[in-house]
Amino acid sequence: MDLLSKKCIPCEGGTKPLAPEDIQPYLIQVKGWNLVRAEKIFKEFKFKNFKESLAFANKVGALAEEEGHHPDFAILYNRVILNLWTHSIGGLSENDFIMAAKIDQIK
Repeated sequence: MDLLSKKCIPCEGGTKPLAPEDIQPYLIQVKGWNLVRAEKIFKEFKFKNFKESLAFANKVGALAEEEGHHPDFAILYNRVILNLWTHSIGGLSENDFIMAAKIDQIK
């Protein structure tokens, strides 16, 4: 499954999040992303300074708007921490891994 060639599709309430055993095949495709309680994935990106961190966050924001799937993120001077999970279902979906793969192409 090529995550980069896919597009996020809206999830509706009532859709079940990925089961823990279904997460690993996705997780191995997005290097450096870490699993949190089979509910979220996160990754920290490091930059030279705040200006570079902010530029990256803005690119991620533009991608999120294109895909219709929005991460939670924090900018900590020269670091950006991203959390991905599908809010409407309270856990992980394929969309989270699609976004992770596409975000990794930005840096």
